[in-house]
Amino acid sequence: MDKSLHLDTVIKTHQITKEKNLLDKHIQKKNEVKEALENEYGGNVYAPFNSGSYAKNTAINTKFDFDLVSPFKRNAFGANGTLKEMYEAVYDFLYNKYKNDAEVRKQKVSIGLEFYADSDSAKIKIDVVPGRELNQDQYKDDENLNLYVYYKYGNIAADSERIKTNVQSQISNIKDRADKEKDSIRKIIRLLKIWKNTKYNYPTKSFFLELITIKAFDNITITGNLWNKLKAVMEYIKDNVTNDGFTLKDPGNSSNDLSDTLTDSEKQQLADDMKNMLDRIEENDENIKTYFPENPKFKEEDKSKNRYNTNGGMPVPPPKLNFG
Repeated sequence: MDKSLHLDTVIKTHQITKEKNLLDKHIQKKNEVKEALENEYGGNVYAPFNSGSYAKNTAINTKFDFDLVSPFKRNAFGANGTLKEMYEAVYDFLYNKYKNDAEVRKQKVSIGLEFYADSDSAKIKIDVVPGRELNQDQYKDDENLNLYVYYKYGNIAADSERIKTNVQSQISNIKDRADKEKDSIRKIIRLLKIWKNTKYNYPTKSFFLELITIKAFDNITITGNLWNKLKAVMEYIKDNVTNDGFTLKDPGNSSNDLSDTLTDSEKQQLADDMKNMLDRIEENDENIKTYFPENPKFKEEDKSKNRYNTNGGMPVPPPKLNFG
């Protein structure tokens, strides 16, 4: 089978624009939560903004949510307020406001709002990330924020206040690098997210996969068709993620090492999964469908649209595509 052709089809069936109705609902809900935060905190909060895969143009339609970063002023929770007090206060506000409409839960650095299914069975998820500027009234100049770690995050201890980052720089880094590579980076990131979505509660975060993909492109020669490029990135992850001295610098703060967001055993799991996929696909090309499946909801739709190409207005049969 043509593995690259299959992967291209996988990406097409996972395009976020195919779920326009659900996407519009997420945007509407994100705007509602943003307005609620601004109304509650007034001049103590800067404009919350979306920082997730949709903002970076790396989203897939089988699992997406909106990360809403909420940048607070240094003294928003008192002159001597702690990051923990900020986090707990925002959680209490969101819980009291949305407890009848959504499951509200504390997460590693965010507060998750998973709204109950509506009449269309749509579930909308917004993750609010509270952050605090380093010094009073400084955020508009440098966009740097401190985040609170609610519970253990890889090798980062719970109750840690040591995550200082620049989320806008993170977004720009991924968007700019993806654009320069003629969409190769973006395609690989989406494929790795599709694979991750075949796992339940997989510990490796999407941001980690985004950064390690970019690092692979920066450190090794990646050429050829889509499968060749994906294979090269997977081999890079397999060969490097568990190495002593391997780092994954946060583009928002070079002092942060994103490899710390995984434990040693989680890094080993990621390396082993890459090796297993490569080995199984080498044994049989058809196994690629297990790890990188098409979205069945749109599989037949795309096949129907592409059933016939046209040539001068006359339908002509398509070439035989041997990928299922």
